[in-house]
Parts: sequence; C-alpha cells; structure tokens
Amino acid sequence: MADAQPLANVYPIGSTINELGRLEVGGCDVVDLAREFGTPAYIVSEDDMRARARGLQSAFAAESDDFKLIFASKAFPCAAVCALFAEEGFGCDVASAGELAIALAGGVPAGQIQMHGNAKSELDLQRAVELGIGAIVVDNLRDLDRLEELLDGSSRQKIYLRIAPGVSPDTHPAISTGGPNTKFGFDLEHAPAAIARAQAIDSLELEGLHFHIGSQIFDLSPFEGALRSLASLGEFKAYNLGGGLAAAYTAQDHPPGYAEYAAAKAGALESVFGPGHRLLDEPGRALVANGCVTLYSVESVKRNVDTYVAVDGGMSDNLRPMLYGARYEAEIADRFGGGTACHLVGKHCESGDILIRDADLNQPAAGDLVVVPATGAYGHAMANNYNGALRPPVIFASNGDARVVVRRESDDDLLVRDV
Repeated sequence: MADAQPLANVYPIGSTINELGRLEVGGCDVVDLAREFGTPAYIVSEDDMRARARGLQSAFAAESDDFKLIFASKAFPCAAVCALFAEEGFGCDVASAGELAIALAGGVPAGQIQMHGNAKSELDLQRAVELGIGAIVVDNLRDLDRLEELLDGSSRQKIYLRIAPGVSPDTHPAISTGGPNTKFGFDLEHAPAAIARAQAIDSLELEGLHFHIGSQIFDLSPFEGALRSLASLGEFKAYNLGGGLAAAYTAQDHPPGYAEYAAAKAGALESVFGPGHRLLDEPGRALVANGCVTLYSVESVKRNVDTYVAVDGGMSDNLRPMLYGARYEAEIADRFGGGTACHLVGKHCESGDILIRDADLNQPAAGDLVVVPATGAYGHAMANNYNGALRPPVIFASNGDARVVVRRESDDDLLVRDV
C-alpha cells in the first residue's frame, strides 16, 4: 500500500492523497463526503483553522505583551467558524446587525465583539449598544451623532476612529481600502475634527485609532507608512492595524509567514509610537482561506474553440473570480495531475461565470468530482441564489469525522420570504 502523499500549501494543513488516489481533508475522503453530502459543498478542515489560529496567536505573543486578535468574520460569517475562533481566544469583528447575530449564535461574548461599517444603520448601532459589545469602529460623523443619541449616559461605549492613512498597498483596487480617496474612514484632513468630536461626547470612550489599508497583501512595508501617517493625530493607548495578510491561492503564491507578519506590525507600532501601546489586529482571509475546499460535480465537458468543463456550481458559491479576477487551482479529486487545458466554468447564465480560466485537469469527464482549494474566505460569505441556486452546505471535517454546520438550502428556503 502506497503512503499518503502530502499536498501543496493551498490545501488545508494535513491534507493528503490516500492509497486510493483520493484527496483527504480533515482525515475524510472527499469522494465519500460528496456521496454523503452532495455537491457543491464547502469542506472545512477544523484542525487547519485551529492550527492557524494558534500559530497567529503565538506569533503575536512573541512580539507584544499587550495585543488582541479579532477574527474578521466577514471572511467566513458562520456561527461554527465564529465559535471556533472564540474558543482559540479571538475576538470577533462584525460589519452589520446580521453578522452580530451570527457571532452571538456562535457563542461569542458580546464584550468580545467589535462592529465595523462605513454605512452603519441605526438598527446596527442600536443592537450593538443594547448588547454592550466591546467596541465600535466609528467610520463617519453620523456614527458619532447616532451613538450620542442612543447612549443614555448610564455606561460608556468604547470606540475607535477609523482613519484612511493615504496608503495604498500592492493589491487589487477592489480590496485596497486605505488610500486617499476611499469610502472608508476619515481622511487625514478631517480626522482631527472627528477626534475632537468623539472626545467631547461623555458617553464615548475613545480607545484609539484604527486603519485597514487593504487585503491580500504580500509586501508588509506599507503598514509602517500607514502608522507614520497617523502620528500627526496625537498619541493614543491603542492602535488597531486592521488585517490584510495574503493567503496562497495558487502554488505560485508565497505570502509572508505569521511570524514575519506579527513582527512587521508590532515593530512598526513601536518604531512610530514607542513601547507601551496596545496592538489590535483583524485577521480574516489569512485564517480561513486555505482551511476550506469546494467540491463540485462535472456536468458536462464541451469542446468548442476551447474546452469547457462545466460544474454544478459557479458564481453562486464563489463570486471572487467574477468580481476581480481572483485565481484558483483545481484538480479531479481522485485523479490529481494535469494534461487537459480547459476552462472550469459554472452553470449560470453569464459568459463571465468562469471559476478558473486556463485550468489544467487530468482528462476531465462528466461525473468527475472536482476540488477547488483555498475557498474559505468570501466563498460562503458571498454565496447567492442566482438562477435559483441552493447555497451549499458547510461541512466540518476533523480526525476522519464530518458534520454539517450549515445545511444546504432547499426550495422552501428560496420561497420562504415570498408573500
């Protein structure tokens, strides 16, 4: 019997090719998982995500005596995922009352929750205040006005002010959020007045400043530049440096390690402001992207000018390739290796519904099971019902056991809101 073969870093930690030539995730044969749970399906290695959580905690602990890691739940807004990271000592960042409800359903204590958002509604802020969440990241003056109205003076709400430092990292424009002309936060010209306004409201406690310059960042140097931009605004006891660390989506991607990332951020904070400041960070993609694979069934193989391998999912379960050209890899789950140049496409009524352009699969045929790794970030989060698609289940796999944490939608779910 051949030994199980380890896989590239785009797959969940511990994934292997077993003696039958099939991919295993979390100790589970994905062919068996597809038979049990159907396709499309998000398969999450619980052990992978716990390992990444512990690795990042250890990396920051080696660099700082006063830090807090907050899971950016927008990357994978699922009660079970929020629960997992809470168990590993993370806070939880939410961007709406809906994400707040998900975090609470996962057992995250309200005091460990932080709320973001550039267009928070009155309902968002009302629920946050009523529940007594840990902190609110103020994005605009309307946030301050509403919080002043909502708070009755019996308690104080901790806040951070989000600042746009005028720094744009090397990433896709759609996920670059810290430049001088962004919808997020106060620019450097208007930040001083916002700080003064926040400090004048007795029911608010301004803990510090926040920035998030973007996502899928490989070059860590812009973080120090962003902090230096904030230096003119005064000194605060805490700084939230957002998230941003890249994940590997293809074998050619080599993002910085957790130790390098933590050292860059902690070092930048001390370099700019000196010792004695609390460091907060909001990892999302870097925690969840590689811990999940998506399984699809091949419905047809069509050879026109190019070869099109069509699967039973697509832009309804992974919108990122269509939004900003995100690249992925794919394999036949029980027949790894290339040989057939093709486009892996979805089932939806859009020519742009292409999951992977120029994929390389091993003699794909109808009925095959395709696996796409690194789908944990913004797959489930952006899933939708285009063409009446039923959103896929989320399956946790660990030590050879699998369990459903989000069930597949049904036809009844599609109609439940109709009146």
